[in-house]
Amino acid sequence: MFLAELWAAAREWWRGRTPPADFGAWGERRAEEYYRRQGGRCLAVNWRHGRDELDLVVLEGEVLVFVEVKTRHAEEGGEGYWAVNRRKKRALRRAAGAWIRQVGGACHTRFDVMEVLVCKKGTVRLLQHRGEVLFGRRRF
Repeated sequence: MFLAELWAAAREWWRGRTPPADFGAWGERRAEEYYRRQGGRCLAVNWRHGRDELDLVVLEGEVLVFVEVKTRHAEEGGEGYWAVNRRKKRALRRAAGAWIRQVGGACHTRFDVMEVLVCKKGTVRLLQHRGEVLFGRRRF
């Protein structure tokens, strides 16, 4: 009986939600739109190097921005920033280094974490955590 009730509660919780794979891609599109509205130019989406991935690579003026996008439902949200742990930061640095080697260098670089929070009513909040908060003043 307990398992049946648990299963029914889980189904009710997921009803009307975007499936997880599409949900992340949807959040990446919102983040890309945000950077474009701010005057940035998106150079790559989901760029892969080996097992590492950059969600977005954006050019803002002369600054090359590597963006990790974390999409969450608001009732669970606020954890996207903390999901970028030491291991994920190393993977982002490796992928960013490979990108820079491929294009032949970059003047200035920055790492951002963009949290896309979707509220119950369908409204969306974007929280941008910029560069030094994540990686300090270190440059490539």
